[in-house]
Amino acid sequence: MSVHRVKSRPWTSYIWDTWDKPPAERRFLFKLDACLLTYAALSYFSKYLDQQNITNAYVSGMQEDLGLHGNQLNYITTAWTCGYVIGQIPSNMLITRIRPSIWIPAMEVIWSVLTMVLASAKNFETLVAVRFLVGLAESTFYPAIQYVIGSWYKGDELGKRACIFHTASALGPMFSGFLQTGAYNGLNGVHGLAGWKWLFIIDGIITIPIALLGFLIMPDLPTTTKPSIFYTQEQIEIGKRRMAEIGRKPPAPFTRKKVLGFFTTWHIYTLVPLYILFNNGGGPANSMIFWLKSFNTPGHQVYTVGQINTYPLGIQAIQVVTTLIYAWWSDIVGARWPPMIFAGTWSMITCIVLAATPLYEHITRRWIFYYFTGCAGGLSGLILAWANELSGHDNEKRSFIVASCNMFAYVMQAWLPIVIFPQVEQPRVFKGNVATACINFSMMVFAMTTYFLSRRDERRARKLRAGTPASDVSEEIVLEDEPDADIKKTKHGLQVAEAPLEIEVPSLEHRHPTHIA
Repeated sequence: MSVHRVKSRPWTSYIWDTWDKPPAERRFLFKLDACLLTYAALSYFSKYLDQQNITNAYVSGMQEDLGLHGNQLNYITTAWTCGYVIGQIPSNMLITRIRPSIWIPAMEVIWSVLTMVLASAKNFETLVAVRFLVGLAESTFYPAIQYVIGSWYKGDELGKRACIFHTASALGPMFSGFLQTGAYNGLNGVHGLAGWKWLFIIDGIITIPIALLGFLIMPDLPTTTKPSIFYTQEQIEIGKRRMAEIGRKPPAPFTRKKVLGFFTTWHIYTLVPLYILFNNGGGPANSMIFWLKSFNTPGHQVYTVGQINTYPLGIQAIQVVTTLIYAWWSDIVGARWPPMIFAGTWSMITCIVLAATPLYEHITRRWIFYYFTGCAGGLSGLILAWANELSGHDNEKRSFIVASCNMFAYVMQAWLPIVIFPQVEQPRVFKGNVATACINFSMMVFAMTTYFLSRRDERRARKLRAGTPASDVSEEIVLEDEPDADIKKTKHGLQVAEAPLEIEVPSLEHRHPTHIA
């Protein structure tokens, strides 16, 4: 049996993956990156700007103006989370049938209007109601964009794109701190509005032109995108061919068998818990702003409002840098799990140190480790890239799993912070730091479980390709990077559609390198 040698790659392709591709494909990817990633990053920036604004507004006058107390900030956040949870799966199922370039920007316009309405809130009840609707409108965005990104990019490209897009989640809060400081200092009292109200108005104003840009440049799926000033028919065909090469399937009709198939393989049972644990493994990051505020006592101010809003931005700076490092690392080695183990270990140690360090002793140490709480924040793109790859053989299942990851993560987030990070225990939150250390350890366990199950399926698929009797393997083993390993049902059981006499070792262009002993 002969084995093909791994095709070498020029070193420049490790810096940016399009530099070793044919000119036509390189031009197509440049346009796709410019349109899809630009819109996605700008829009996500504005969404995270709003998510951070509610906390910044709370410590910048909203609490006093509206008479908020106790755990009411937690309840306001939970109202947003409930709306965000409800809309995700229905939205992601819809965009397999309707044009993402219309659905996503349209919901963003609605989101912008609702965000500005927050400035008119007069009481706690209004804040809760409007935040619920803001969450519902926003639920259509993140899983939908990750699904669309997963519909266009190959394995050695996907991690970088998903993570570049996700860095906007860190840049939004960074900008929010400066925006809140500027609004508080420069607009507080203008037209009779408090500075925290201007924060929501500015956020809505920023987002409307981004939504309008989305109507113009947001692509649909490879099978539904029409020729335009951005893409020629030839380039659209390149997009279709690229997905066919890795076995990532286009939309297909919903059937009872298809829907039941969402739950009969292991993917949903490891990828969803993995994402839930990641998403709820950064709670200590929210404590720094309360820690800084706790230094101020009646008649004695240590930190100004501006300092309280801007000093924690180092957390997001750490997240941006680590997100990009994880993305390139993952795409270069062709594996998603190593950055997850590294970040999970770092985050777990950080939580243990915060739990063990007294609040007002070793101030510098605590300050540094608060910044380290952002070290795992960049894993979202890698986990959802993994989900796109591992379920790429079924378009609807892929959309469902991506949405389920984000939805169930926020189901947990709707109540878990109230339990382990109650506002009345900020900034000490000892049990929250300890619980988060355990969450990060569990996240690493599920990352390794997902890896071992995917490797098991790879081995089974290789046996099928080599002509192993079908009775020795499970019914559904489909690898997106081995499109020849199609499995067909016959009345006698399973058979291999094509069983070549040699096993090709994929190049680094593929996601799952095959090792031959």
